[in-house]
Order: sequence, then C-alpha cells, then structure tokens
Amino acid sequence: MNALTQFFKLKENGTTVKTEVLAGITTFMAMAYIIIVNPATLTAPMGIMQWAEADINFYYLVIFNATCIAAAIGTLMMALYANLPFAQAPGMGLNAFFAFTIMLGMGLSFQQGLAAVAVSGILFIIITIFGLREMIVTAIPDNLKHAISAGIGLFIAFIGLQNSKIIVPNSVIGVSLLNFANPEYSESVASAVVALIGLAIMGILIVRKVKGSILLGIIATTIVGIPFGVTRFDRLAGANWMPRFISMNEYMERVFPDFGGLLKFTGSNTVLGAIFGVIMIIIAFSLVDMFDTIGTLIGTGAKAGLLDEQGKLPRMDKALMADAVATTVGAFLGTSTVTTYIESGAGISEGGKTGLTSVVTAVLFILALFIAPIVGIIPAAATAPALIVVGVLMMSAVKNINFTDFDEALPAFITMALMPFSYSIATGIAGGFIFYPIVKIAKGKAKEVHPIIYVLAVLFILRFMLLPE
Repeated sequence: MNALTQFFKLKENGTTVKTEVLAGITTFMAMAYIIIVNPATLTAPMGIMQWAEADINFYYLVIFNATCIAAAIGTLMMALYANLPFAQAPGMGLNAFFAFTIMLGMGLSFQQGLAAVAVSGILFIIITIFGLREMIVTAIPDNLKHAISAGIGLFIAFIGLQNSKIIVPNSVIGVSLLNFANPEYSESVASAVVALIGLAIMGILIVRKVKGSILLGIIATTIVGIPFGVTRFDRLAGANWMPRFISMNEYMERVFPDFGGLLKFTGSNTVLGAIFGVIMIIIAFSLVDMFDTIGTLIGTGAKAGLLDEQGKLPRMDKALMADAVATTVGAFLGTSTVTTYIESGAGISEGGKTGLTSVVTAVLFILALFIAPIVGIIPAAATAPALIVVGVLMMSAVKNINFTDFDEALPAFITMALMPFSYSIATGIAGGFIFYPIVKIAKGKAKEVHPIIYVLAVLFILRFMLLPE
C-alpha cells in the first residue's frame, strides 16, 4: 500500500487506495459497453457486404480482443506515464467512420483502414513531440470543434436507428420509419421493438443516475430479446471461456495493417485523387481524435479540480502521448482509433484523482477477455440503443455553438448536417472547413481565418474534385 501511495502520490492528491480502486471500477462500468459495441460496429459493414459468416466471426474475435487489449495498454500508459485518472478505448464515432465511411463508403479493406489509423497515430505522436498540436488546436475555430462532436453524435444515433431496424431503407425517399403493422416485416419489427424497449431502459437508468447505465441497459435489452427471438444462444454451444487468439500467420495475412495497399488505394481514377483520398482519411482520423481527447481531458479535468491556476491540465503532453501511442498500438492489434473516454468522468466523480484509478480500469479490461462467448450472443437490437444514447450525449456540444452570427452558424450546421446525410464524418468536416473561409471572406473577416484553415479548405476542395464519393 505504501508503494502505491508513494508512486501515484495519493496523499499529495488527497485520495486513498480504496477511493482510487472504487473509482477505477466505476469508470470501467461506465465504458465497458465498448467491448460489445466496438466489434459490432466494425463488423457491421461486413454483414452489409455479405461476407461469409466465418470471416465475420473471425474479425469479431480479432476486434473484441483488440478492443480489450488496446484499452488496457492505453489506460495503463495513462496511469503509469501521466499519472492521471483517465481511461482509453476505441472511440465511438471514430469506429463508425472506420466502418461506414472507410470500408463501406470508400471501399478500403479492413487492413488498409488499420494502416490509415496507424499513420494518424504516428502523426499524432510527431505533433505531440514537437508541440505542433497547440498550433493546430488554435487554428480550428471553436464552433467547428463543437460542430464536429455534435455531428458525430447525429451520425452515431442515425446508425443506431438503422441497426435497430427502426429506420429502414425506402426506395422512394431514401429512408423511413419501419412499418410496424406489416406482417412481412415481423423479424424487423421484433428487433425494433426490443431496441425501443432497450432505449427506454437506458433512458430510465441514466435519468436515475445509475452507474454503468449503458452497460446495464445492453444486458437488460439482451434479456428482453429472448422471448422475441432476437437474442440467440447458439454461439454459447461448446464455448471456450478462456481467451482465444488467432495464429501469427492469420494475423500477418488478415490483420496486420496494409500500408502498401493504402498507398495504392484505387478509390479514384487518378493518382492525385488517390493521394488526396488517403490524406483526407488520415486528417479526419487525426482531427477527430485530437479534439475529442483534448476536450475530454480539459472538461473532465476541470470537474475533478485537476486543472492548474491557468486552466491547464498538468502533464497534458504525457496524456496526449499516451493517447497517440494507444492509437498506433491499437491499429496493429486490429481496432480503430483509441481515444480518451469522457466516461472517465464517472470514476473521477467518485473521487479518482491519480493513475491508480486507471490501473484498476486497465486490469478489468484484461479480465474482460474471458467473457467473449457472452458478448457473442448480444444482438444488434441491444447495442443500437447504446449508439443512440451516446449520440444524445455527444449532441450536448451544440449548446456551445454560436448560431447568432451566420458566418459562424453556416459552417457549423454544414459540418453537423453532412455527417449523417452523407453517411460520412470526413465529408462533414470537409464541408465545414470549406465554407468557413468562404463566409468569413464575404464578411470581410478574412484575416480572422488561420492560414491552416485555408490550406485544409483547398485540400478538401481538390479532394472532392479528384475523388468523388
């Protein structure tokens, strides 16, 4: 105990081992839903593209393991390197971008997508080492930062509504509400009804401020799905409860990031188009991860009283480095971008103030490897409400957007609207970055726009010209 107290400086931070342990458990309960939702999200486009079930199951296992291990590594680094009570895991929104924009929309393979994530992680490491992140963060207008977060919330919620079958394709108007009265849609109706019940359960738990509301809601919805025939137990037959891993040969052939394939990306008829396509992907990953992480660190750090007199988080550079390294490692393990979780605030609210909180959370992620068979029976109808709820929470950023000045409102709105409507986070970011300098120039405020924004706007315009969706 004395060693823990000294290493994590518990007395200096006014906390105890017991408090830190309870805080770590609380944080894990608040964010453990990701070990269920991340594999489901990243394998969703594989089902849409009608991959063989054996291949989908293979990647489900890979992603499940990668989610747990990457979360443990990133959180441990946050604990031991930065001594901060923040936890990391593959980020919501970024996994949707990977699945539905990179794989389904642009046609990159799973391994090419991982290569893009790895490059963005390495880029994040470089800009953190050289202190370039401050310049980039300063360049991006606050309204666009908030719009990116809110837009991702809309996009995630839209995906949840589709995965639950509440919103279905419509040949005339694109999408519409499921016809609950049509007997031909009995399977979809069952899924939608279970998802709606699950959404109500999660809503009640959150309103009642129950710890681990999202995770408990997923579990409860899975149970509700049994009488509806939505929850299936066939994957439990002969299940191996010890952690299962793939062979090194399988890893090298089917998981290791395909950097060569990323460079040869054929999503365009021109070499320049391919180059801009890859640049767009990496920029999108990097920007979203950077702003999400910085916002989480500052926001939750303020609530915990961890900020100094100047409003800065001590050891923030180390926290950002932990995030960047976790993203890079996660890509090689087989998952999308790892980021710092806002749910860390749950543990912080319980008194967590040091890295010991994060150590406990990391250990629990490793233990989660033993529950893979249970995760396999959870239906999309149970995870879809979680996506909707996370979308609601992310939409809170809208309140920080200035809608009174049209030159601020238009780029922010375009950013938010394009994400769900175009089914692409990157397109939303590009739209906002293009229109921001346009309206500022028109209003005579060209000097207020940072040069970096002009550069990004030109790059995005060229991207749309050379690499159409």
